[in-house]
Amino acid sequence: MSIRTILKANRLMSTTTTLKAPATATSTNVPTKPRHLVNISQLTNDEFSKILKRGQQLKQIYKLGDQSAVLANHQKLLGKLVALLFSKRSTRTRISTEGAAAFFGAQPMFLGKDDIQLGVNESMYDTTRVISSMTSCIFARVNKHQDILDLCKDSSVPIINSLCDKYHPLQAIADLITIKERFGDNTRGLKLAWIGDANNVINDLAIACLKQGISVSVSVPDSIEFAEDVARDARELARDGGVKFEVVHDPKAALENANIVVTDTWISMGEENQKQAKLQQFKGYQITQSMVQQGGVNRDWIFMHCLPRHQEEVSDDVFYSDNSVVFQEAENRLYAAMAVIDAFVVNKGDLLK
Repeated sequence: MSIRTILKANRLMSTTTTLKAPATATSTNVPTKPRHLVNISQLTNDEFSKILKRGQQLKQIYKLGDQSAVLANHQKLLGKLVALLFSKRSTRTRISTEGAAAFFGAQPMFLGKDDIQLGVNESMYDTTRVISSMTSCIFARVNKHQDILDLCKDSSVPIINSLCDKYHPLQAIADLITIKERFGDNTRGLKLAWIGDANNVINDLAIACLKQGISVSVSVPDSIEFAEDVARDARELARDGGVKFEVVHDPKAALENANIVVTDTWISMGEENQKQAKLQQFKGYQITQSMVQQGGVNRDWIFMHCLPRHQEEVSDDVFYSDNSVVFQEAENRLYAAMAVIDAFVVNKGDLLK
């Protein structure tokens, strides 16, 4: 047998050996379902605290410009894609998610409602299967909460709820980072007063605050009902944590001894035709210096708003005052998105890592 024949036979044997996997290998190599971020309630107190801490750490790295730390994080998702599936327009969510993806070396890909076939020639199921097969995660800013649940059901990568009509977890993370920057890491004993609508922002913010030992007083007009399932979870958290949760209809009652005063838009995207009715419904709910002082807030109070802000929700003398942290809060959306990518994508849902 010639040397060439022997070498050819050896190469063939080597290839065959490599391709033949043990019989048990395929049975254990079953893909696991990814962990998704739907709302703050699904996180344990320790997991939520870890995300907040990571957001603060990443902000420090980003602001200080430590090149070795920046480069180390930039390598984590280098060459990967992060999808931004947006059914609704946005300023802060788009900038923060694209910036967070780029920070970790991933390429963000914006998919607006007019950019893809979803809802025109393709189902949610087909779209989800296709997008998740090519990306590392999907930030979804959608209309209905059911859309988030459908995405989670069929996606092979983490779905990050970037807003739906029931929850807004990224905003809650940014808000708690902001509160900790102003009051310190130990937030137990603080009180947050929400003056406005019963909506997706307060649904997650109330849970987030209670997990951090912050009492929550929600004031909504008596014609509006707070989501009962969220209220039930909030009451249970308050009881277990030794803090207070309440829903009232008098803004000044909610403001009593409050450290944090928060509101949001009364007229969401798609509800512009209801503006006059909403203004009438929320008559007396505009946050002003007079309302705040009459309500008896704490001396060290701060004002927060997730933006965009409208004049009827809060007066200029509050919104642009020294007590306002709205722009610091907006910037922290970036570090909230970074922390979530690190937890759910880089660390594959091991939030305590």
